[in-house]
Amino acid sequence: MTSITAECISYSYGEETVFSDVSLKFEKPELVCILGPNGVGKTTLVKCFTKILKVADGKVMVNGLDIKDYGLLDLAKIMAFVPNSSSSVFSMTVSEAVMMGRHPHAGWVTSDRDMDVVDQMMHTLELQDFAERDIRELSAGQFQRVAIARGLVQEPKILIMDEPTSNLDVRNQMDVMKFLKDYAKKTETMVLMVSHDLNITASFADRIILMAEGGVYADGTAYDVLTEDNIRDVYKVESKIIDVDGRPHVILLPGR
Repeated sequence: MTSITAECISYSYGEETVFSDVSLKFEKPELVCILGPNGVGKTTLVKCFTKILKVADGKVMVNGLDIKDYGLLDLAKIMAFVPNSSSSVFSMTVSEAVMMGRHPHAGWVTSDRDMDVVDQMMHTLELQDFAERDIRELSAGQFQRVAIARGLVQEPKILIMDEPTSNLDVRNQMDVMKFLKDYAKKTETMVLMVSHDLNITASFADRIILMAEGGVYADGTAYDVLTEDNIRDVYKVESKIIDVDGRPHVILLPGR
């Protein structure tokens, strides 16, 4: 069974502790969103799950094995990470950039199946018209879709993303979130993503983790986590929560 388990993990930058004693378990093919103000360690947390960063205390387990015991190539066959990035210094076409995601499976030899997987994902994310364009000529939103496609063609059972919708307009944000939610269910893939948008998250996430200074503040469904009290405590703003089609919708109250 695919799983990630964090056992009492902590991380610090020098003398500054980002979070401490965080314990979480993920073992369902669902869309999990991690929310919280700037600086509380959302991106740091998911990087600890991917072996990009090494925890100071505790341990991270992937499929029951300590992540430190995985080689990077073996981990890449299980897990893909899509960073929050809007540019590239390297010249390559969109199709070449997406094909890079097949490397854990294909090595340096491209097969017909590799091509099929890449073509299908480019079509799904509406990138086929840009296939031969240099990625340095793309808009931030187009580049973000390329990064998502590159992660998905790894065919990971765990997909971790750092603000994948941050450079997209509202329609594309909703399209990508719906796609990720459906993709998790259809392919039995665990999708974990860092997000800043309360209402986009509320509309699509199966599970929400709300982080505050020091660690995890709340963990559960949208209705469990996105409460007026929690938003006041964590974001220091007043809000009103209403129901929209069975999902909470956050109305922020300025000046209160």
